[in-house]
Amino acid sequence: MPFLPRRVCGHALVILFGLAASFAARAGDDAGKLRAIVDETIRPLMSGYAIPGMAVALTLNGRSYVFNYGVSSVQDRTPVTASTLFEIGSISKMFTTTLAAYAQATGHLSLADHPGRYLPQLEGSAVDRATLLHLGTYTAGGLPLQFPDGIGDDAAALAYLREWKADAPPGTQRRYSNPSIGLLGAVTAVALKGRYANLVESRLFRGFGMHHSYIHVPARAMGEYAWGYREGKPVRVNAGPLDEETYGIKSTAADMIRFLQANIDPSGLEPPLRRAVRATQVGHFRVGAMVQGFGWEQFPWPTSRESLLAGNAEGVIFDPNPVQALGPAAAREPRLFDKTGSTGGFGAYALFVPVQRLGLVMLANKSYPIAARVEAAWAILERLAPR
Repeated sequence: MPFLPRRVCGHALVILFGLAASFAARAGDDAGKLRAIVDETIRPLMSGYAIPGMAVALTLNGRSYVFNYGVSSVQDRTPVTASTLFEIGSISKMFTTTLAAYAQATGHLSLADHPGRYLPQLEGSAVDRATLLHLGTYTAGGLPLQFPDGIGDDAAALAYLREWKADAPPGTQRRYSNPSIGLLGAVTAVALKGRYANLVESRLFRGFGMHHSYIHVPARAMGEYAWGYREGKPVRVNAGPLDEETYGIKSTAADMIRFLQANIDPSGLEPPLRRAVRATQVGHFRVGAMVQGFGWEQFPWPTSRESLLAGNAEGVIFDPNPVQALGPAAAREPRLFDKTGSTGGFGAYALFVPVQRLGLVMLANKSYPIAARVEAAWAILERLAPR
């Protein structure tokens, strides 16, 4: 290595420190500008719907930003922080489909398989006519939004699915359904020879670098678990049939934005997980303004506010809708991906646009209208990625 005079080394250090300070100042300026944009939308949203606390995370061009608002406990006045855990509700389903795609990438199952192959008690039933792909796209033939009252655990859920009668042939109708994704998760756990919660934590949370996310919050993290609010009363999610697979995850905004970053650019993931992420982003069925992927809901990019609202409307969530099967070319079009999530006391929304290298997560400890979440996200998106 050539000898460098002390004066030259000193000049180099000055330049390096100057560049570091310049980058730090620029990052601070960016964070300040983004905070102002987010504040303009989130503060009125919280005021309008009496939301006690929110955490909002952005990823833009590979950099992430987290902004915290309000309190995680009204009673204790505990502020929302970077480590506050929120229930993400049905955004948990994106981890179920990712785990199923991971099981396919590692050779443990095929999405063309039928559930009876892994759960023999379902063999020959109506639900066994559907494939795992149908389960992950809510097109199994009319599975309901929720399990009926009286179905209290996983064993009862499987007994119900054994006797369930279809409304339509698989692949012809989309009906958003917890039992559909719940069954997919149960099958995946059998295929991977493990317990569902353990598999998500060891294969997905670890693979995505999500170090503060849980299905069952451990005692050491309970102090960071926000209280949700319903009619002014503190609540947390109750256990239910196949709940881990459908609405069971508790996470931070920082961890969730890491998940979106991995979906925007999966190139840094281990190969099986990379293939799994890409599989969840393939569009399979068109449902009005929206395209249903293997988990993620999708819209052509650029899209409009009206299309995003229409794709998240009550009729899409609660009603059966006819579908149009799509070919592989749909996966090559620029798209916006999104998903809502709710529990009794929490409301969440996530979206990302890979071609813009942009993602947004909004976590709140109150469930508020989905249309309001979409409107808020759209207001921020318009400022950051104008069409």
